[in-house]
Amino acid sequence: MKVIDLRSDTVTKPSDAMRQAMCCAELGDDVLGDDPTVTKLEKYTAELFQKEAALFVPSGTMGNQICLKAHSEPGWELLCERECHIVNYEVGGPAVHSQLLVNLLTTEHGMISAELIKNSVRPLNIHCPLTKIVALENTHNRHGGTILPQDEVLKVKKVCDQFSLIYHLDGARIWNAHIATGISLAELSAPFDSISVCLSKGLGAPVGSLALGSHNFIEKCRRERKLFGGGMRQSGMLAAAGLYAIEHNLKKLQADHENAYYLAERLNRLDNFDIDLNWIQTNIVIANIVGKEDSQTVHEKLSESQIGAIPTSPTKIRFVTHLDVSKEDISEVVDRIDSIYA
Repeated sequence: MKVIDLRSDTVTKPSDAMRQAMCCAELGDDVLGDDPTVTKLEKYTAELFQKEAALFVPSGTMGNQICLKAHSEPGWELLCERECHIVNYEVGGPAVHSQLLVNLLTTEHGMISAELIKNSVRPLNIHCPLTKIVALENTHNRHGGTILPQDEVLKVKKVCDQFSLIYHLDGARIWNAHIATGISLAELSAPFDSISVCLSKGLGAPVGSLALGSHNFIEKCRRERKLFGGGMRQSGMLAAAGLYAIEHNLKKLQADHENAYYLAERLNRLDNFDIDLNWIQTNIVIANIVGKEDSQTVHEKLSESQIGAIPTSPTKIRFVTHLDVSKEDISEVVDRIDSIYA
């Protein structure tokens, strides 16, 4: 029986054409600043997002964390959403690396309102930390790949300007938001002082993310990358995969979105799952489990049927569609789940 892996879009494998691009990449020493393929990727991505500069880093976690550190001073306060990646999946990075106090704000679908941001800024007095940074995540992983409404993003920008707050975006899956909405990458990222974008999720590259911002900011990030141990040498082989991913796989994200909706729609017909289809906006399906089973039990049953998924709470399980999964695979997944619960 074929394994159909829907644990994450990080499980994608490089295609033969991508591997060929990696093999043929022109190389240099990136720490010394002379890997031409890395330079090409950084310039190309900066132009796509209309930011002054970009920095190639090994992972999205490093991208977020070096941005926060380059922006901040110890003891500053970071405002972010309670379910965000920066807090839940980056090993306490804001506290460990930047000594930031994190104020977790609860939302329904991942978008922190301008009013909530405004009400969370602490008064300026000697007893309080300085509220200085706001971080959003688009698309939002733990809220099911939801897209942040751009008008709300702009409202938060006004509050950030009013209170002189730094505005960062974890844009690991901003590519998905771009494809789903038709809003350009430049427009989606324009309000932010910095953004981290990932190449190794839906785009299908094996490794890599980029931090984007002003020239001066990215030079600070370059120093932090070295401190974090993220300085890579002949990394043009990886950068070549990233270039190939953007140029050839970006538009393919639409198929992932369609497959996710199809999966959610089919699962919703079963008595064992409940999914609000209004919030299936990109390539992530978080299914609520109905009945007496918990998510670990469902996970074990899926694993026995060679279906990869991840429990995200005792009552929820996550499926992520991606480049290496076809609509036929999704149909097979649903047929197998039908058999489990027949």
